[in-house]
Amino acid sequence: MAICRKDSFLWGKAPPKLPPAERRQSDTVKIHKFELLDDIQKLRLEINHVTSEIHNPELQEQNKNVARNRIFLRGKKKFNMDPKKGIHYLVENNLLEWQAEMVAEFLYKEEGLNKTAIGNFLGERQEMHLEVLKAFVGLHEFSDLNLVQALRQFLWSFRLPGEAQKIDRMMEAFATRYCDCNPGVFQSTDTCYILSFAIIMLNTSLHNPNVKDKPSLQRFVAMNRGINNGEDLSTELLTKLYASIRSEPFKIPEDDGNDLTLTFFNPDREGWLLKMGGRVKTWKRRWFILTDSCLYYFEYTTDKDPIGIIPLENLCVREAQYTNKPVEYDLLQYQSV
Repeated sequence: MAICRKDSFLWGKAPPKLPPAERRQSDTVKIHKFELLDDIQKLRLEINHVTSEIHNPELQEQNKNVARNRIFLRGKKKFNMDPKKGIHYLVENNLLEWQAEMVAEFLYKEEGLNKTAIGNFLGERQEMHLEVLKAFVGLHEFSDLNLVQALRQFLWSFRLPGEAQKIDRMMEAFATRYCDCNPGVFQSTDTCYILSFAIIMLNTSLHNPNVKDKPSLQRFVAMNRGINNGEDLSTELLTKLYASIRSEPFKIPEDDGNDLTLTFFNPDREGWLLKMGGRVKTWKRRWFILTDSCLYYFEYTTDKDPIGIIPLENLCVREAQYTNKPVEYDLLQYQSV
């Protein structure tokens, strides 16, 4: 006997169409489901990767070195923008000891450091900076070099700052070191100090096109009479120094932006943003680069030096209130929230 189902006419029929609103909601749920499954798969792969690292000491050590090198590079970049902050960052991350000898060796040997930043750091008058300057000068070997040769070596290792007091401290440290390496050349470090300044001024006068009245050998000798504890330096020595400067000027390191360019190489993000000014509360369009937890902003994309820096450490981002902009955020210190 055949059995007849009342609902048999529904078999094989397409499901009823949902209203548009419900259909969109259903599609959204499906998309979220696929995204969730994708995230679960990624998380599973990441867990497997981490598990393999835990059981592989060599890979762990390799990852530590990569992380260390990245932090060290970040510290160098910070130094080029702000020497004190850069050194503090490296010390804070146990990549540099806060000892005069260690800091001096970092400044003297590390590649990619901005020469102007080195000069500014060495020129500070705080006690630790003075000790670093002494240790830095001590890394130079001036034995058996005449004064011009020693100055060429010294002035190539950093860029002299513009402040007279900083230059004065640096030249005093140089004179002391030179006399220690070459005892008997001068009767006192004061002689070396005065003559060093005279040589730097001679270099400027002879090779600056804006100086029309070029000093002669006779005038250079006359200018340096009686500086050796009341006695004259030998004319032969002064003639040799004068000839050396006249034939070849000092090579002063120029900061051409290459060290700063490295700072902005391969940024995390870059693009145009509107930024409100600090003193003048107006919006200005700036080119922003995000790299190593810092926002650098420029007036134009072709600029080498940023006009401002916003460190993002210990900051939080909050959506701005009471604004007519479609997308606007405030950067705030944690304690200010």
